[in-house]
Amino acid sequence: MTDRSADVPAELRLDAALQLLGRSGVALPSGGDPRDPQWLQQVIDGLIEVSSRDALTGLANRRQFELALEREADRVARAGEPALLLLLDLDHFKSINDTHGHAAGDLVLQAVAQALLDCVRPMDTVARYGGEEFAVILPNCPPAFGATVAERVRRRIESRPVPISNSLALKVTASVGGAFAPPWVRSSASLWIERADRQLYEAKAAGRNRACLETTATTEVSAEEKGLLFGLSAPMPLDEPAQHFPKP
Repeated sequence: MTDRSADVPAELRLDAALQLLGRSGVALPSGGDPRDPQWLQQVIDGLIEVSSRDALTGLANRRQFELALEREADRVARAGEPALLLLLDLDHFKSINDTHGHAAGDLVLQAVAQALLDCVRPMDTVARYGGEEFAVILPNCPPAFGATVAERVRRRIESRPVPISNSLALKVTASVGGAFAPPWVRSSASLWIERADRQLYEAKAAGRNRACLETTATTEVSAEEKGLLFGLSAPMPLDEPAQHFPKP
């Protein structure tokens, strides 16, 4: 059997990587040898894990979310199984930071992240989308269950006041927008995000602390998706990032 350790450099500049992993809570066996492929693979796996997680909440970060969403859009196109994307925005989050400080805001974000994890399945992907925005990808979620799922998520956040001191707990609410990926259609992650974002804007415009989902009829096939499906020659702005609607 070939000794693969001979192919691994005896000295690698791993100090910064190991320090990062230690601060992130990733445990590695002590006394590791860079010439040991198994130990080196653990370092690599740890770095991949750290790079895919949001440092504050521990949720998937935006990069990991976008990769997961692309995979799910492809799966829906191939298998035809329904999948729901939820985008959530915490209501009046800026006032929390302004009134109670950013440390309190961080506690709120961590509490909301845990609330989301507590009400989804292991197969679902929960991510911090950016700032006070979160996203949830729910594979194999039929349209008949969509409104119930979105409302359960919204209520879970609302029902858990966040303690920020011994004498104060903040009630937090979120607006939720959701859209289904059309089955058997070669769609794109950016179009899916755009649809959910439009519903999030509707929830904000309607007064916040509510969930709005795109109707099933609307999610069947959009003009852009017809272009993807039938190869229309008209240019489609699929490579541009989804535009977030201004929040009222």
